[in-house]
Amino acid sequence: MRDVAGIFRPPETAPARTDPQNIPRADARNHGSEGHRGRLRARFLADSGDAMPDYELLELTLFAAIPRRDTKPLAKALLARFGSFAEVIAAPRARLMEVQGVGEAVAAHLKIVEAAARRAARTGVVGRPALSSWAALLDYCTAAMAREPVEQFRVLFLDRKNILVADEVQTRGTIDHTPVYPREIVKRALELGSTALILVHNHPSGDPTPSRADIEMTRDIEKAAKALHITLHDHLVIGRAGHASFKSLGLL
Repeated sequence: MRDVAGIFRPPETAPARTDPQNIPRADARNHGSEGHRGRLRARFLADSGDAMPDYELLELTLFAAIPRRDTKPLAKALLARFGSFAEVIAAPRARLMEVQGVGEAVAAHLKIVEAAARRAARTGVVGRPALSSWAALLDYCTAAMAREPVEQFRVLFLDRKNILVADEVQTRGTIDHTPVYPREIVKRALELGSTALILVHNHPSGDPTPSRADIEMTRDIEKAAKALHITLHDHLVIGRAGHASFKSLGLL
């Protein structure tokens, strides 16, 4: 084809058309994945996740750490290893990373979720009278201690209005024992100006039944505290299977 100047020009090529049927398979998969994620988020927002099984809630939680991959297989693998959503987020980082597909980002994200759960539970306790916020107190102690792999002895120091002054882990021990020193507990109460205590420790075995050693140790602390006009309100034993209260059991 020649123009008016006689110069040859090749015929114009029509612009390529986009055919919706020629979308690459990978894009189609990504689109489907986003659709699934959107539906899962919508279900969560409908009832705050109350009706979701653990694997779906965990799948949803993993979205932030794994933005472009199906998270359902990993969610199910984690639950197969640890048993429940709560056990997954409470699992030690090293054990989480034993599961294929869990790297630094996933392990860190799950531990952030656990920390957020503990922080939220603690909010229900701080600044409130402990004895009239008992359910919130139990929720907090359970979140903080029920899944610890070793025994941990915690003291909640209260003021004259029974409001939490300090929450301190006094000692950590082995899977079935932790050393406790009554003098140190009473000394710390005096330093804080605390007039009442609630003792809390966990049983990693899961069974919260107080042992003979637990009972004897509690009596020693009660005796030391009473001598300085400090009240021991209760001693809670926390386990995966529930909790035991010395007060309720008539041991205080």
